Amino acid sequence: MRTSLNKIAQTETYLLKRSNPASSLLFEAKMLLDQDLQTHVSAQQQVYTLVQQYGRKQVKAEIEAVHQQLFNQPGHLSFRQKIARIFLK
Repeated sequence: MRTSLNKIAQTETYLLKRSNPASSLLFEAKMLLDQDLQTHVSAQQQVYTLVQQYGRKQVKAEIEAVHQQLFNQPGHLSFRQKIARIFLK
């Protein structure tokens, strides 16, 4: 268990570019020699990519919800008018 946690930590450090150049080079050499490590690094990179995409999707949804509240509810009419005046100048 501890070995896999260390492997995850080392992979994370490498992928997030938090290691010094010598450590990165050593890790890349290990990947060349170990197919399982290559597979692990690739899978972890895919996970990071999916998490990032999900986060962006969530932020876009939150922004759209705020937009709908501000520009479609009657209680925010004065705000809409102020924003419109800014962009009409």
